[in-house]
Formats: sequence, structure tokens, C-alpha cells
Amino acid sequence: MVLTRKNALFAGHDEGGRTWARIASVIETCKLNGVEPFAYLRDTLTAIANGHPANRIDELMPWAYVKMSS
Repeated sequence: MVLTRKNALFAGHDEGGRTWARIASVIETCKLNGVEPFAYLRDTLTAIANGHPANRIDELMPWAYVKMSS
């Protein structure tokens, strides 16, 4: 699967490119699992900010989000 090659060219720095790749991977994983990426990111970041335990991180993965939201 090709993830927006042209956008990644303008990352500006190696770490910026790696960050872009991480975000693009999360977005594509959401799409593959039938999850709306913006809603997933909003809810996941809110859960982390509200103190979601690190030992239960599997609950925040895109493939588990479908179960959370239904």
C-alpha cells in the first residue's frame, strides 16, 4: 500500500518523515478496520489525557476501537 509519497517528501527533516509515516500508518490502519480516523484519534488522545492505564494500551488500538464504539 502506498501512503502519500508526495506529502512525505516535504517533511523537512528525517524525524518529521518518521512522524509522518507513523501518523499515516495509524490512519490507514483505521481505514482498514472500518474506523473513522479523526474520531479514533480524538477519542484515543482524550483517553490518554484522562489517564488511561499504560498496561491496557491494547484497548486503544484501532481494531479494538470498533468494539469500544459499538
